[in-house]
Amino acid sequence: MISAAIIGTGNISGQHIDGYLAFPDRCKITHLVDIFPQKAEEKNNAANIGAKVSASYKDILNAPDIDLVSVCTPPFCHAEIAIDFLNAGKNVLVEKPMAASLEECDAMIAAAKKSGKLLSVIAQNRFRDTVFNLKKVLDSALIGKVVYAQVESLWWRGHSYYDLWWRGTWEKEGGGCTLNHAVHHIDMLCWMLGLPKKVTAVISNASHDNAEVEDISAATLQYDGGLCAKGALAQVTSSVIHHGEEQQLVFHGEKARISFPWRVSANIAKPNGFPASEQNTTLINQLDDLYNSLPKLSHSLHEGQIDDVLSAIENGNGAMIGGEDGRRTIELITAIYKAGTEQRTVDLPIQKGDPFYTVKGMREKVPRFYQKTASVDEQGGSITF
Repeated sequence: MISAAIIGTGNISGQHIDGYLAFPDRCKITHLVDIFPQKAEEKNNAANIGAKVSASYKDILNAPDIDLVSVCTPPFCHAEIAIDFLNAGKNVLVEKPMAASLEECDAMIAAAKKSGKLLSVIAQNRFRDTVFNLKKVLDSALIGKVVYAQVESLWWRGHSYYDLWWRGTWEKEGGGCTLNHAVHHIDMLCWMLGLPKKVTAVISNASHDNAEVEDISAATLQYDGGLCAKGALAQVTSSVIHHGEEQQLVFHGEKARISFPWRVSANIAKPNGFPASEQNTTLINQLDDLYNSLPKLSHSLHEGQIDDVLSAIENGNGAMIGGEDGRRTIELITAIYKAGTEQRTVDLPIQKGDPFYTVKGMREKVPRFYQKTASVDEQGGSITF
């Protein structure tokens, strides 16, 4: 029986609680921690967990009844908490984004290697049938080399969203929509295509004058190799100002287009190069058949990732999503911030001597679009995914 602690009992912690409770024969929640302990007590009572409640994670670092820790705090303290628990011999599952800088990511990975414990980073969308199967179809190379990818992480958040005490500042939130919303889609893009060679970006704040951070960014990525054709491009739009909250990943190959949500197109050229009225139905049917033939996942989203982490601990294997996966996503996000701040094309990888490698260096460079004007301890209500 694996004993788990959850650090931070805000909105996202409910997904971890439900995930652990889905496997009562394999794990139990023994500790809930929050700087506002009444929030932890409410979660404890609502789910009838029977966990011990603490106000500081440091009080339970060496607790013998903890094997695994979920870190569900604001991003600015992910690294400190994860490293402390890894050094204490605990396995760690940390919420997205992994950390606020590449330097912190590297310190977390080093702590995991030194301790020999598991470090996994939440990327729950990989545990969707639609995403998992899209990856399988993409890997089949039936669409040919990818020539263009389109990533839209389009959300909408009202003005009061950034009134919560830790949101809306580079110090506490670590960034805006690119880091905290598009992180899901950027992770999926990195998982499917790897890192690009170059990044160009624009970051802006068009609708939230109570936040320092961006509420929209647009990036163009340049690829060369792997699943991508030489000269392939991707465009990534990250936003919390789009009414309707639409998200998609689209991959245009040499032979066909596939996407999440699932849709297939396969144009055929007329002798003059214009598209024929009929598409390549043979290839479309082949892609549809492959996609629909793939097995369903046993568990999805956070529950699916928690199942994977539990299995990794039980069997002594690595988790499907490790520290290097989380770091790769942060590297691309860092490149978007660097390119948007310096208004130039940025080469990858980001080097250790780069100011954007560290939290301190990034905070000194990034623009502060507005001054944060409100700070509330709690907002309540439900959240959307």
